[in-house]
Amino acid sequence: MKKINDLPQIFVAAIPVLEKLEEAGFEAYFVGGSIRDLLLKRHIHDIDIASSAYPEEVKRLFPKTIDTGIKHGTVTVLYNGSSYEITTFRTESGYQDFRRPDHVTFVRSLKEDLKRRDFTINALAMNTKGEIVDLFNGLDDLHHHLIKAVGDPLERFHEDALRMMRAVRFMSQLQFDLEEQTEEAIRQLHYLLPKISVERIRDEFVKMGTGPNSRKAFAVFLDTELSEGAPDFAGKKDLLAIYPSLKFDPILESSLWAVIIILLKIANNEIGQFMRDWKNSNAMTSKVEKIVDLFDLLSERAPTDYELFEAGKETLLNTIDVAQILGQPINSEALVDRYMALPIKSSSELVIDGRFLIAAGVNPGPKLGELLTDIKKKVIAGELENSREAITAFLGNEF
Repeated sequence: MKKINDLPQIFVAAIPVLEKLEEAGFEAYFVGGSIRDLLLKRHIHDIDIASSAYPEEVKRLFPKTIDTGIKHGTVTVLYNGSSYEITTFRTESGYQDFRRPDHVTFVRSLKEDLKRRDFTINALAMNTKGEIVDLFNGLDDLHHHLIKAVGDPLERFHEDALRMMRAVRFMSQLQFDLEEQTEEAIRQLHYLLPKISVERIRDEFVKMGTGPNSRKAFAVFLDTELSEGAPDFAGKKDLLAIYPSLKFDPILESSLWAVIIILLKIANNEIGQFMRDWKNSNAMTSKVEKIVDLFDLLSERAPTDYELFEAGKETLLNTIDVAQILGQPINSEALVDRYMALPIKSSSELVIDGRFLIAAGVNPGPKLGELLTDIKKKVIAGELENSREAITAFLGNEF
């Protein structure tokens, strides 16, 4: 049995919680992704605890608890300033919506609990001594960098169709390969993906697309036809097929969406609808629209200083990334140098505002906005010093 001798503090702090359950005669283990990440020496975000104790039994043992997901056996225990989710060993059945079980049955068996999990590398458990419980050959799959379903992959994906997206997401994030039968099961059941909420599909897609092995995972995403069930991707496989051959390091989410939009040849006035179809935020949509607009501009000609100012540093750097990913030749160093040399880099750096112009005798209205923009353009072009004295003199000449 594999044993971890030097446990990270996140586990050490929780051991008394498991020990209290064991002292009362119950089994208790750390389970799931935290064990996988511990063995891979990855950052551990949080830990999950599974126990043979039923929810009411957990609540009797600990004075401070929250009924987080009592229906599915999860109780949050508040202990020593931290919170820990304890979930009762359970079996599940009747997944009519291909996502959530219709029936959850609490059991006393760790094996029964682990066999319902998605992949072998996530079906690992660890006791308070740091000993790993591996009932489904997860350690071997971890060693061979393999994503493999627990038991029959057709059953696992039929239970929860989101697991198909999780498979390609883990491929990308962990830089693992997909086991042959698991991949074939996705190919057979890809049509179930639209049963899943777009928000959940998007979350997995973004994690896949921004992971270190996104191109390889994306190739499987396309090859298994999983892409056909994603918003606005149906029938677009040929347009997306270039993605796996692109050369890039992990990219930002905004750059990912921009690359996809450019590959799909989506018109600029249709980007908003595409992003809404994927349930993206307005903030992300705005970022992506700016990147694609600047990319299109850079594809045609060099931008003016004012266009660089309007784009802003973040959009400029993201657009340079996108251009390099897509093999679009641009002089990125010169563009950045030009941007950094601008007299002002945001409207807030302009020493005057609308109130200053009104005080100087300019009537409120559309012309005031136009004048403010004209002053900003002249400052950016180096034709007008960004000082109240110079702008006052300019106004005197205008009126």
